[in-house]
Formats: sequence, C-alpha cells, structure tokens
Amino acid sequence: MTIRLTVAQALVRFLAAQYSERDGARQRLIGATWGIFGHGNVAGLGQALIEYADVMPYHQGRNEQSMVHAAVGYARQSNRLSTHAVTTSIGPGATNLVTGAALATINHLPVLLLPGDVFATRPADPVLQQLEVPYAGDVSVNDTLRPVSKYFDRITRPEALIPSALQAMRVLTDPVETGAVTLALPQDVQAEGFDWPEEFFAERVWTVRRPGADPAELAEAVRAIRAAARPLVVAGGGVHHSRAEEALAEFASATRIPVASTQAGKGSLRYDHPQDVGGIGHTGTATADELARAADLVIGVGTRYTDFTTASGTLFQNPDVRFLNLNIAPFDGHKLAGLPLIADARSGLEELTERLGMHGHRVADSYVRAYTEDKERWEQRVDACFEAREADVRPTQPQVIGALDALVDESDIIINAAGSLPGDLHKLWRARSADQYHLEYGYSCMGYEIPAALGVKLAAPERNVWALVGDGTYLMMPTEIVTAVQEGIAIKMLLVQNHGYASIGGLSESVGGERFGTAYRFPSEEGTYTGAPLPVDLAANAASLGMRVLRATTVRDLRAALAEARDADTPTCVYVETETSDTVSGAPEAQAWWDVPVAETATRPSAVKARELYERHVSTRRRHL
Repeated sequence: MTIRLTVAQALVRFLAAQYSERDGARQRLIGATWGIFGHGNVAGLGQALIEYADVMPYHQGRNEQSMVHAAVGYARQSNRLSTHAVTTSIGPGATNLVTGAALATINHLPVLLLPGDVFATRPADPVLQQLEVPYAGDVSVNDTLRPVSKYFDRITRPEALIPSALQAMRVLTDPVETGAVTLALPQDVQAEGFDWPEEFFAERVWTVRRPGADPAELAEAVRAIRAAARPLVVAGGGVHHSRAEEALAEFASATRIPVASTQAGKGSLRYDHPQDVGGIGHTGTATADELARAADLVIGVGTRYTDFTTASGTLFQNPDVRFLNLNIAPFDGHKLAGLPLIADARSGLEELTERLGMHGHRVADSYVRAYTEDKERWEQRVDACFEAREADVRPTQPQVIGALDALVDESDIIINAAGSLPGDLHKLWRARSADQYHLEYGYSCMGYEIPAALGVKLAAPERNVWALVGDGTYLMMPTEIVTAVQEGIAIKMLLVQNHGYASIGGLSESVGGERFGTAYRFPSEEGTYTGAPLPVDLAANAASLGMRVLRATTVRDLRAALAEARDADTPTCVYVETETSDTVSGAPEAQAWWDVPVAETATRPSAVKARELYERHVSTRRRHL
C-alpha cells in the first residue's frame, strides 16, 4: 500500500513517528520543529507543518542560529534522547545554521537541520540567493554545513528521502556519532508528490545503547586503579549524557577517589559530596588543580581533555602519571596515550565499582584528609568572594553569582556559555543537582544563553531556568526574547553589564594586548576605545522586546530582584551593573595556565613582559606519550 504525499509532508509524518528508547523509557525523538520561512521552504515544509500541526508542534524563531541553540538546549536537557528539528529557507537562512551546527557537533548534542536548497531541476539558474560555483553545478551554500554535520545529504529525488531519513535517525541516536544532522531539501523537491510505502510512516523505536567494557580492558583498568596512590577522576560531559551521576557517586564513595569536573561535567557530583573537589584546569579550583599536578593516575570519565582541562598540557606534572579513559568513543578513549576503557559511562563505572569492591579497594586515609582540608579552604575562599559586607553598594560579579547561589535550590537550572562568567562559575558555583549547571563550553558561543534557555524550559517546564548573560553576549543575540514573550516561556535572564568584553579584556592584558578593542567605550584621540562608556540601555532594550525588567543597582536591590524574578510566571530580566574597579576583589585568579600565544617580537613593554612569562609556561608543557 502507498500514500501520495509531498516530500515535505512525508518527512514531517516520518519524523512524528520516530522514538528513542533507553533503559526501558521511550520518548519522541523529534519533539518539535523550529522554523523561519522563505521561498526555499514556505511552500514545502511550511505547508507540511500546518498540514500536520496535530502531530508536529511548531515554534517560530527570529534567528536561524538561535533556533539551533534552542534545539540544542532542549536536547541536552532531554539527555540527548529527544531533540528538535530546524527548518530555514535557502541562502542566508541556511548559512546562519552553521555556527549552531558546529556547536551541536562539538558538544555531541543531536539536532536535525532541514535547510531549503536551490532547485534540483534548475528551471531558472540562478535563483534568488543562489551561490553560483562555476566549476561545480551541484554545490550550494548548504555545503558549508558538511564539515560541521555528523551526517549530510541533499535530497534531489523524492525516493532518496527514505534511506537518508533512516540514516539521519541512526546518527541522531548514536551516543558516539551524534551531533548536527543535515538534510538539505531543494525547494522544488519539497513540494513534489510521490507514492510512499505506508511502512515508511510506521512507528520506529531507536535504542540508545549502553555498551559494557571489554573484559581485558576492564581487568587492566582495575589493576591500574589498585596500583595508584594518588588517583584523580576527571568527570566530563559524558557522565551527564549517560546519566551516570549516581554510578559515579557510588564509585567515588566506595573508593574515596576525589572527583574533579570539566565545565561540561560540573554537577556530576553535588558540590557537597565528600569526594567532589570542584572544577579542573584553567578555570578550576586550587584543590582540583593541586591534586592534578600530583596525580599518578588520571581517570577520565566521558571527557575530551580540552586545553582548558589540561591547562594546555601543563597540568599533569607527576613524572609517573598515567591516564585511564572511560569513554564510549574510542577516539577520546585513546587520548594522552591512556589505557582505553571503551564503554558507556554508567556501565563502565558500575563494572569498575563492582570489581574494585571485590578487593575492598580504597585510597589511603592520609590522601582523603589532605584533599578534604584543601576543599574546606577553597570553600572559605568562595564564601569570601560571595560575601558583601555592605548591601548598598554596586556588586562585583562574584557577588552577583553569590546572590543567585544563595537563592536557588536543586530545581533551578543556570545556563551560560561565554565571557567572564564561565570562569567564575566553574570556580565558584555550587551545583546542587545533576542538571543544574548548564555550561556550553565546547564552542563557548556568545548568544547561546537566551535561546538555549527556551529549549531547556520547553524540556523542563516545571523548572526555573536562568540565562546568565553578559552585555557582549546579549548584544550578539537577544532576538529570542520575542519568542519567549510570544509563547509565554517564563525564562529568567540575569543580565550583567560591565561595558565590554571583560573576559577577553583580561586575557588581552595578560598577553600584552593592553585590552585593545575590548571595552564598549567611545574612541579616544589615540585611536583606542578608552573614552566614556557608551550610553546604551540594555534593560530598556529587553523591555522593548516585551520582557519584564527589574533593575538592580546595589547588592540589596539585586537580592530582592532575583527573588521576585524567581517567583515570576512570565519572562523576566534582572539587570545589574557590576563593580569593575581595580580596588575591589573579584574571583580567585586562574589556578592553571592556558596557552594563548604571545607576540615573539614587540617594542611595547607589556608585550615584552608577557612574552617572557609565556616562555616560562611553555617550558613546563608535557607530551603524554
């Protein structure tokens, strides 16, 4: 039996019948579709989405990149078991997807991209917004999505959709391969009718695997852990993707091995778990970084070992250090010449805990006492950063974080991606639940926070969802405030105004760049941006987009505004300008290095001094072979 539908109608019906399953729980794989329509998709997918509005929810976006961010936020909050699709027209609508696609793929988060494409039949050549490539007639701007997609196909014939759609679902549900999946859809093919086999629209359930460890690799891993005197776990985002937090807590409690976390892995243990020692690497805690320097075995669980985690290869300094990498992806499992333990994080941790328990393995009491005391000292430093001795003064950024930290409970979710906030949050935030800390730091994309908050709130409507946004990030992409207002998605936004790119300003100063071009100020006579602050009013801008705005000028105001925003049932912004003068204390300085090359030749004293310091740091880099 067959049914005649357009390609777009068939695709929407197919997507509505796809499900994922893990641990016996089943859910829609494609929960909704975001879209901005133009001539490349309005008559195809646009018509199909209204035709099947009863089975495929639709969300109206304002920016194509931000629609991908919203889908990614939804996917992460849904533990990668459900995601959204995103459709755009051809031309700039399609190329605006590239940044979001890169973010999804780098962070191993599934999202389905459905950009319109030029005519497959070429009745008019070129069409509006078409890129002409003289040497290749089959290339369009959508090909820019190839390198940032885990699967890419262009559907030039209706029947080609069947195998391609099935492959797309396979990749979206593969815990190793998942990321952005792109099906480029020529606008004429979208609207073309075809007789589809009814079996194509049958419900399909895609099982998300939990592979266990190879027995030989598991035995070697157990031997390595038992032989280590100062082991350290580095928990990455794979712990969350696997929902392995409880398994990690049991492993840590049984062995008493301390657990540090990457940005993606923070919250793998609650902040008050005895074995949690906080963030690791350039933005980590002193406790975790000192443990890393002395560790003789580093047990990476679901981590990619980025340069922030390894302090650009300078962190793990024990001459006898070895690495044991529990990872579902062989590519990551073999990094740093480590012993690979290729398995799902939860399955692998459960197997390790069982095997080590058979031997009654635990680290020495003296090791536990040492890192416990170090952790207590660090928590005192956090308290000092959060403390505001006067309530009627402008808050520092750590005090802003502290005010929110004092207000929330384990049901709140905070979202951030870029600027100076990620470093402060990694050091200072006290994660109270497995999914409270949502940092996108694989791509660290400015503009992610607001649309991602929409996606997270759609996945968890009962939760308070906070987008923590600096002024630089806000100016990149505030447009989805309109979507939040339109659909009544009651996100909370904490908008921090510090008049520029504070994070890059600090980095610029440290590498001899003298904060050039990093402040939002008028130009000076010397051609640098060191004049008066710009007279922008971001709070008024947010209000003009329909968001309720609460202004806070002092610590006291801030506490009241945050409490009021938390109780609000409409999209609400708390706007605060932070104290940035050199006379006030901020977050603790970096506890480990990060490699940003410094000019080898320069005449300005700041750059000469920065180069000398750079060469000292570079000399400590190790290649773990």
